Amino acid sequence: MLFGKRNKTWDHVLSKEGTEDILHINYEGAFTVPSIEGDPICMMRVLDKLIQIPAISRIVFHQKKNYEYGYNQTQMLIEIANIYNHLIKQKKVLTHPLIFESPRYAEKRRATMQYIVLTLLRSDPLGAYVELRRTIREEKINFDKAPLQEQEGIKYYLSMLVEIFSLLDKTKLISYTKQELGGYEIGNRDLYRTIFRPTVTPSFMFVRLMADPPLDGEELVAYSVDEDTEVIVFKTPRDIKPLYHLMPSEFKISEDKYALIDLAKNVLAEHQPKAEEFLDIEKMRQTFFYIGRDLLTELSYTKRINISYDELNKLADILVRYTVGFGLIEVLLNDKKIQDIVVNGPIGQTPIFIVHEDFGECVTNIIPSQEDGESWATKFKLVSGRPLDEANPVLDIELILPTSKSRVAIVTRPLNPLGYAYSIRRHRDDPWTFPLFIKNRMMNSLAAGLLSFLIDGSRSFLIAGTRSSGKTSLLDSSLLEIIRKCRIITVEDTLELSTDKLRKLGYNIQPMKVRSALLKTGSEVSADEGIRTSLRMGDSSLIVGEIRSTEAFALYEAMRIGALANVVAGTIHGESPYGVFDRVVNDLNVPRTSFKATDLIVIANPVKSPDGLRKWKRIMQITEVRKEWETDPLAEGAFVDLMKYDPKTDELVPTDNLINGDSEIVKSIAASVKEWAGNWDAVWENILLRATIKQMIVDYATKMNIPKLLEAESTVFLNDEFHRISDAVLEKKGILDSKRILVDWESSLKRYIKNEMLG
Repeated sequence: MLFGKRNKTWDHVLSKEGTEDILHINYEGAFTVPSIEGDPICMMRVLDKLIQIPAISRIVFHQKKNYEYGYNQTQMLIEIANIYNHLIKQKKVLTHPLIFESPRYAEKRRATMQYIVLTLLRSDPLGAYVELRRTIREEKINFDKAPLQEQEGIKYYLSMLVEIFSLLDKTKLISYTKQELGGYEIGNRDLYRTIFRPTVTPSFMFVRLMADPPLDGEELVAYSVDEDTEVIVFKTPRDIKPLYHLMPSEFKISEDKYALIDLAKNVLAEHQPKAEEFLDIEKMRQTFFYIGRDLLTELSYTKRINISYDELNKLADILVRYTVGFGLIEVLLNDKKIQDIVVNGPIGQTPIFIVHEDFGECVTNIIPSQEDGESWATKFKLVSGRPLDEANPVLDIELILPTSKSRVAIVTRPLNPLGYAYSIRRHRDDPWTFPLFIKNRMMNSLAAGLLSFLIDGSRSFLIAGTRSSGKTSLLDSSLLEIIRKCRIITVEDTLELSTDKLRKLGYNIQPMKVRSALLKTGSEVSADEGIRTSLRMGDSSLIVGEIRSTEAFALYEAMRIGALANVVAGTIHGESPYGVFDRVVNDLNVPRTSFKATDLIVIANPVKSPDGLRKWKRIMQITEVRKEWETDPLAEGAFVDLMKYDPKTDELVPTDNLINGDSEIVKSIAASVKEWAGNWDAVWENILLRATIKQMIVDYATKMNIPKLLEAESTVFLNDEFHRISDAVLEKKGILDSKRILVDWESSLKRYIKNEMLG
């Protein structure tokens, strides 16, 4: 605690956060809420402190809540304090003999100067500016009328008034309000309320949140994250990025309940969880929830505060968030529209940034503190069991919370000279599916049909692209296209694939967690050893989350062994097929001949609007890798596009190679199926059938307003139906009659909608 029981109202303490000096002012015991903007006495007393301590970055009042004035607001006040110091100490405006040498005007001038400098400048600087302008006008008239012997005194007095006016005129406070000072009434605080707006936080929080919406903001959308948390997205004239304005439940509770949580937090602070408890974070949170609820019950009884059972549970949830949890980070992650969260160093000086599903990159009204950054780092180290220090300045970890799952990347010194920085990628609650990607135009139905055909054909493929291009999401959706009778083994250093969800959907799936490529040693098995181990675990599809290092060699070993038996797939950074080749062969040292085990490369990258303000994720290429080359696959024509993105139509279009059947990979799949061998028309018909089915799912979901039809559970069932119906038609008619399959499958779709979606 900054202030003890013996501290009085207006006592202050200085603290340091990184490079910032913070002035903390005790406001407990005051009869009003601290308000520089609304209370002239409050402004005056703050300026008095800044006159004595001018090197301050932020001002924080501590009452039952914390009221913080940020850097820009504090600098405006410091400018006024510096002018006051200059006038009193250097210019001595209240005692200078030349100003007050004329007995006839001395008292009036002294009273005016005292009023402007001692009173208005400290309590109402806008009023001081207006009063100076009026007084200068008046003294110019007096100068013209005064006898010659008095003009010298008036001239010096007038020059001093003009100098003070000029000093104020250069301040940021005046520059922001000058256009609105016409008709200004001294004592009216409305203009101050547009400039000085504190961030208000409960005393149990370190993070700061600008609670009031921007006065000059244009509301773009408003929605609820849950019953107690609201979000408004604003367009503001001062930033090209939209403002994501969050109002969580902890800012809506009464003062009594704030006090209860604060007391409970102080008690729980004495019972820090042990390191081993963080290994089961869900159980630990549940334990602290029950302890916190019991504690809040006891405290509310002692303080004679009536709280309902539902309110008690909500307060206990808040208490868990700000003790063993991750505070407002958790509230942000509850919003399903948030894709990424970025916390830059030095923490405490900039707000949190997010990537929003509808509005792209946004700035938030949340500013975490240095204490938050350090607390999160400690918890992430305990959860992961991995180091995060100068010897190991990078940490990748999965964060699993009751309502979300995320991947967290953390960097610290010396890699980040400004301390901790966080990048959090929120995973979708349910896996992405091909119908969902068709709906948001990342791919079209023909691309979905082609990929479905190739995955059924047990091809080996890599999904490549830049960061945030949708590689992992596309790989995740591809798992749903693998028939459920096949076993799947996933290998990841940070668990991002939806293995838990697939297990619940009935998949035979085994995740393997390996050591990060960034760590040289540790208790976890290395990625390459994990891949080799998977080859000893029986006939399985092998999925590698991301290829970064030595595991590439082991993956290509798996591709050569399993290319004709099961799907082998992974993601890798690269923005073209040749870029993937260059990365695999030249950066990761996989032999050129081994690269031939790659059957397909799928390139996913974002495309931008001409103004650069918006971007969308798209599949750019589906490319097969032919085997007849020796040195350079690009020069020797080994990269053959099957589909390529057309920017004019904003979708993938089939190439002549695909339409005409000039695809060795597709022919290879067809060669092993009696009904397709040597019959390209039958193969192409099957690809189109799959495309039609995917599009039909999207059309029914849109027409009947059933978004659940696009989700994983429906996709898996309808894929199974496609295989069951295809097998039944083949058994009955002796051929894969696409028209019969489509009719029967659509009937099954309608029954599924009626019984499962609408029933």
